[in-house]
Amino acid sequence: MSRMTLSEKILAAAARRDSVAPGDFLLVEPDLGLANDITAPIAIQEFEKTGAGSCRFPERIWLVADHFTPNKDILSAQQVKVMRDFSRRHAGVHFFEQGDVGVEHALLPELGAIVPGMVVIGADSHTCTYGALGAFATGMGSTDLAGFYLTGKAWLRVPSSIKIVFTGTLRKWVTGKDLVLALIGTISVSGALYKALEFSGPAIDSLSVEGRLSMANMAVEAGAKNGIFTADEKVASYLSSRAAGRPWAPCAPDADASYEKVVTIDAGALEPLVAAPHLPQNVRPAAETDAKVDQVVIGSCTNGRIEDLRLAAQVLKGRRVAAGVRCIVIPATPHAYRQALSEGLFDVFLDAGAVISPPTCGPCLGGHMGILAEGERCISTTNRNFVGRMGHTGSEVYLASPATAAASAVTGRITTPSEVV
Repeated sequence: MSRMTLSEKILAAAARRDSVAPGDFLLVEPDLGLANDITAPIAIQEFEKTGAGSCRFPERIWLVADHFTPNKDILSAQQVKVMRDFSRRHAGVHFFEQGDVGVEHALLPELGAIVPGMVVIGADSHTCTYGALGAFATGMGSTDLAGFYLTGKAWLRVPSSIKIVFTGTLRKWVTGKDLVLALIGTISVSGALYKALEFSGPAIDSLSVEGRLSMANMAVEAGAKNGIFTADEKVASYLSSRAAGRPWAPCAPDADASYEKVVTIDAGALEPLVAAPHLPQNVRPAAETDAKVDQVVIGSCTNGRIEDLRLAAQVLKGRRVAAGVRCIVIPATPHAYRQALSEGLFDVFLDAGAVISPPTCGPCLGGHMGILAEGERCISTTNRNFVGRMGHTGSEVYLASPATAAASAVTGRITTPSEVV
């Protein structure tokens, strides 16, 4: 009897083994390798140093120019040009730029690029997002991607798994973002170093796929190698209109799978949360965090999907952003942008005094479209609040859900949605 966790089962299949165990080193052929306008040029440069004339699996290479786009300066334009030229030289490579590009970890699921059981590697730490769809997805370095371009293979060490069980029924305004913040606050940013976080429980079963994508996205903020959910009927429904015709088979952990430990959290007892500077583990109730804000960012690979925009609009409708506060709304993909426009969400945002950005990572990493000055404070739906993450080292970032961020935009202070709506 194998007694394997979900991550172990996927890796065993990829390595063509009957079973694997934590610590095993595997040489696998990933189904997809992703890079962006920061990491892809390095991978391309290292690949070209080999003198190889072709990539092993060009159709498995995805290049998404999302971090500093639309190009904010000459250097960012040069980075994208490297990607564009490489894709033209190698037929089959998937390349996305202005007009088609979205924030990579929102774009790929939306396009049906990810299905359960895949092994996905990416030169970006938030590649773990795709675990929400039942894939084993993890970040790697640019040189690992260069090796993948050349050989179609990558080395992986099997992580041990931690089972995370969320019990209870979510209260109003409590989202997947709040669940993952609660987890990180419980186990710390180093609580799952090189581990697989396997999410389960009644609260997870009731959560939307978009909510799960937000949670898997932040698995790495606990130090995890990957975060993963069992693909259920909701995932099947999500994929039916996005990955129609692509074969995939359900995969679940063995009933007697062996976990390093089990962490249980009562989701029904949670309220809207924030993570205070300068670590995602500094989690506290939003209701107990009375801090003035200068900027609000609603977007990113964590919370820029249509469900997130609807939630923010629900709070902002009929209200105005507080004087002296900058509210920036960033739909994560062109599809989310168009959908928000057609549903009238843009009218809500504009009437409230917010500005709307094209799809971009932008301010999340201090790139552009919302850089903070010294002494400024932002509440953001992004995933990291390190020193200097969104601009000046003397600025501060609080992490929150779209509903809490929107409520804070209205009052100018960190505020729970129930205080506004």
